[in-house]
Amino acid sequence: MSEKQLLKGNIAIAKAALEAGCKCYFGYPITPQSEIGEFLSLEMQKLDLGYVCAESEIGAINMALGATATGTKALVSSSSCAISLMQEALSYAASDELPIVLVNVMRAGPGQGYIYPSQGDYNQATVGGGNGDYHTIVLSPSSVEECALMTYRAFYLSQKYKNPVILLVDGFLGQMAEGVELVKNPYPEIDNSSWILSGANNRDSRKIHSLEPNQDKLNNHIRNLSAKYKEIEKNEVDYEKYLCDDAEIIITAFGSLARAAKEVCNHYRKKGVRIGLFRPKTLWPFPYQELGELSKKIKIFVDIEMNLGQMLKDVKLALSSGAKVSFIGKPVGDWLKLEEMIQGIENIIKENQVASL
Repeated sequence: MSEKQLLKGNIAIAKAALEAGCKCYFGYPITPQSEIGEFLSLEMQKLDLGYVCAESEIGAINMALGATATGTKALVSSSSCAISLMQEALSYAASDELPIVLVNVMRAGPGQGYIYPSQGDYNQATVGGGNGDYHTIVLSPSSVEECALMTYRAFYLSQKYKNPVILLVDGFLGQMAEGVELVKNPYPEIDNSSWILSGANNRDSRKIHSLEPNQDKLNNHIRNLSAKYKEIEKNEVDYEKYLCDDAEIIITAFGSLARAAKEVCNHYRKKGVRIGLFRPKTLWPFPYQELGELSKKIKIFVDIEMNLGQMLKDVKLALSSGAKVSFIGKPVGDWLKLEEMIQGIENIIKENQVASL
């Protein structure tokens, strides 16, 4: 897998899933992620692995509940409005502590929306639409190479913490092709023999379920989940800083839009204005502390998203008092152009009287 290949983001995800040890795929075709299932329908057949094009998105995610309960690595992929149908099962997976990996290649919403690019599922992924106190780990790639690397990490983290992981991908990135050198999966295997359902030969029987009528037991279970989430927040935060050390303005952005934001930084650096980029790679857990540290010395922030400011609330929560944040974005359609971002920041520079150096 070391040879450089020209791959779409969707295909890089599919290839990396196989390399990570995925044995089952469940999905239902929907643009812009259909190539994941299309590619795996052929490759998994060659490898004698489990592939199911389900009758619905609800069927697909519930099949993954059963597969992961046996210790099988399973992948589910879909997009936006179809992910909405899976929220109940994601809540089940979190409560049952089942390591499902779910890929969401985003399209425009709300509702059925359309196939325009968007980053409108940030809230859906990081806050969730299922019931109760739970969290899913959310990873956000910005390149085709990261699509593969974060697929590896998604399978590893799901197994390590017995928790569903969402790989949140821009529809733009899923369809974009880049030259990529796919590396071997760098993560170790996790021993899951202590909890999987494998037949109770020579051991006590086990059960995996969300139903718990005893309120004391249910409260203890939820508190144990909460302790796990705190451990994830402590150990798994990931982010990228670009030209932040001497910056006087920081852009926050995630996904492939962060790549254009880097060019905005380069544009202004040539003009003597020190602008840097802070990109969360984990959207949950969000890097509140790391962004907050930057805001102790930098007081002007610009959040850029292809939505109407869904990550903006987390950016604001992270910033220390006295820091000011502006927003540039639009909900769907043609990706924000470099010129649009530059014009927006030009206005912010004038408002804040930032001098060119």
